[in-house]
Amino acid sequence: MVNTTAKNLALPEGSLLEGSLGEDPLAAEPAGPSGALVGYARVSTRGQLLDRQMAALTTAGCIRIFADKKSGKNAEREELWKALDYLRPGDTLVVPSLDRLGRSLQDLISIVAGLRKRGVGFRSLHEALDTTTPGGRLVFHVFAALAEFIRELIVEGTHEGLAAARARGQRLGRPPAMTPEQIRHARDLLTRPENTVSSIARLLGVSRSTIYKYVPDLATSRAAVEPPTARAELEAGS
Repeated sequence: MVNTTAKNLALPEGSLLEGSLGEDPLAAEPAGPSGALVGYARVSTRGQLLDRQMAALTTAGCIRIFADKKSGKNAEREELWKALDYLRPGDTLVVPSLDRLGRSLQDLISIVAGLRKRGVGFRSLHEALDTTTPGGRLVFHVFAALAEFIRELIVEGTHEGLAAARARGQRLGRPPAMTPEQIRHARDLLTRPENTVSSIARLLGVSRSTIYKYVPDLATSRAAVEPPTARAELEAGS
């Protein structure tokens, strides 16, 4: 079972830059010499081996190592949440490389920001990044700024695209269940007493509730004159 407490501790809400790395991103990390090094390793499939990552983390001095065997796209990384829950202020989370921890740049920044809020350091062996040093903190602050910039560009581009589509008169959102031609056809068919709402819905390839939605006046009037069995059938589909 996934530890939801660890999730809440690891992933701060809101903007990536808004307090995520603290008021001073280059301030000294609260980690002390007594803090433990805790490792985390991950491979994408069960057929891959963790040996090389485990050896690197052991050589780095990790006293305990957590390992997942699943894709980084899978949010339910149980061992990662266990590792985050195990860490205490002054400890440092160590990973073989950055791509072993985060599914994306934003995911990586969020996790590291959550660690920093808890007084936990972070090290990546392959990239030689260490948030317990001013240089490592500077790199992650740049990462956070870049991730926020990319997110804002995506949002701005989306809004501009929607505005341009509206200016061209394009309909946005889910297409209607019935076209104007189908609605006219349904109205014509409903004026004939031998046709029921159910038979018309089957003919047009829609549900009875769709008929009621797009032709509410005729559907209601037909319900008043339908025999009891047909009326019950109509009410069941609403």
